[in-house]
Amino acid sequence: MKNLMGKLEELLEIGGTKKDITLLVISGSAIVLSLLGISPFPFDMSWIAIVLCGLLEELTVARARAGIEKLVHLTPQTARVIKDGKESVIPAEKVQVGDILRVLPGEGVPVDGIIISGQTSVNQAVMTGESLPVDKTVGDEVSSGTVNQFGAFEMKASKVGEDSSIQRMIRLVQSADAGKAKIVGIADRWATWIVVIALTAAALTWLISGEIIRAVTILVVFCPCALVLATPTAIMAAIGNATKHGFLVREGDALERLARVNVIAFNKTGTLTYGTPKVVAAVSNSENYNNDDIYRLAACAEQLSEHPLGKAIVSCCKKEGIILSGAEDFQMIPGQGVCAVSEGKQVLAGNPKLLKEHGVEIKTIAEKCADTEDKTGESKELTDASFYSTQKIQSKANPKQYIERGCTVTYVAIDGQYAGFIALSDTLREESTGMIDSLNSLGVQSVLLTGDHENAAKTIASQLHIKEVRANCLPEDKLKYIDGYQQENKMVCMIGDGINDAPALKRAEVGIAMGGVGSDIAVDAADIALVDDEVKELPHLIALSKRMMTTIKLNMTFSMTLNFIAIVLAITGILNPIVGALVHNAGSVLVITNSAFLLKWRKK
Repeated sequence: MKNLMGKLEELLEIGGTKKDITLLVISGSAIVLSLLGISPFPFDMSWIAIVLCGLLEELTVARARAGIEKLVHLTPQTARVIKDGKESVIPAEKVQVGDILRVLPGEGVPVDGIIISGQTSVNQAVMTGESLPVDKTVGDEVSSGTVNQFGAFEMKASKVGEDSSIQRMIRLVQSADAGKAKIVGIADRWATWIVVIALTAAALTWLISGEIIRAVTILVVFCPCALVLATPTAIMAAIGNATKHGFLVREGDALERLARVNVIAFNKTGTLTYGTPKVVAAVSNSENYNNDDIYRLAACAEQLSEHPLGKAIVSCCKKEGIILSGAEDFQMIPGQGVCAVSEGKQVLAGNPKLLKEHGVEIKTIAEKCADTEDKTGESKELTDASFYSTQKIQSKANPKQYIERGCTVTYVAIDGQYAGFIALSDTLREESTGMIDSLNSLGVQSVLLTGDHENAAKTIASQLHIKEVRANCLPEDKLKYIDGYQQENKMVCMIGDGINDAPALKRAEVGIAMGGVGSDIAVDAADIALVDDEVKELPHLIALSKRMMTTIKLNMTFSMTLNFIAIVLAITGILNPIVGALVHNAGSVLVITNSAFLLKWRKK
């Protein structure tokens, strides 16, 4: 079977997502042809849909293995080891605990360790899922698989080989994959009893009546085609419906599992938010410069910056039509910020350490911000409405107010004096709030699992009416929380987009990945991919899965009832084999017709 799957993979070299869509289109077409009674082959066309449903599942398993291989490739293959003052490049697996390593800008961190010299910014998305790099300096820990972005540094290896973070991630994905058992279809669970009942009834009828024609009729009417079609036709119709709403269902039983889900765990960045920082406030704490000046001069200084925060400030400024002057004597200081001359003024934009290094007294800044009062003499408080307004220029406020709401603050100094700050925050997807409210109405509990810090997580959760929040989550933490829910007999659906979400996507009963912004590894780990990243359709998918299960149960009840009535009539001799065959075919047509209603179903 593995060889067959391999040959099919080579045959369908059109790409994973397109491959799935191709199979789904063929399967849907087969169901329609079966419904219309068109069959160029000596068998019912609906059997093509049944076979392809299993094939799609086999290909999904193959891609899951490929996803783990991609995760392995994230690990740097070599490391720069410093011994006796000389640098040498060795295979990463030969690094020993205690070795001194050098990591240059743009390189991946080969093993876990602690920085002993230098400062930089490290992209930790592979571990935390957060898009913004984290400033690192002497004494800070770095993890294997993360990417050094700006400054070179030296580190002391602390965890190597199988103990490193990226290797633990790989083991988590593998263990999570093995831990999610496949659900056996309802029809499969009944199949054994159906065969036993049919054979027993036919044998007894022949022995008692002595008429073999009655026994043959029983076998004809009890051939469970309608029952066999009950589940796959409903699943394929529901998959067709989901595809029209932007979902690519990659495992046949994913919707069956989704129908029983009562907890949905969301990743934050890239799932509920856009994952890109946006300026929410520009505040002046200087009598010489107003809010517009702080915003403009900071953007001027950041024009040549490669840091995501600097790029966000420049981008937001330009979108508002603000004309920026050129920047001279530009310097980017890794782990601190930027320094430049613009409009004849020396501008610093970065963290408090940058200002301190240039002689701007941090204590004075903190005291001045803390003492800032409005005209009534009371501290200026920010409401959630004003905080998330599109107005970028806020009245004077304490940066702590923004930090407590999950913002990242860039401090600005002009000509050696503290002048103000720029507050940036991730932005919510417009449809996220309505989507969470709709899920609540369906009786599904929403939970936020994020690698972001607690302030940012709680701010987003309060906006979305999510009551349960878990912040600072590493991949193993997300697995732990999902395991906790499962031990409480709760069915969990995980929705994420990053590499760090892959283990949780595997462990949850249903994993849904963002197909547009999501990483290939996350998509490979998921059961369902949201192709267009429109999370507003998620409540429809949940409701559709429940409706699909209702349709399956109706199909099975109808087919079983029809079969038992037909067998009674066959036993009494009322039905002959020809009439029995017509009854049998009529049952199959009615089941397919009922399933077809799912193609255009939408919750009212």
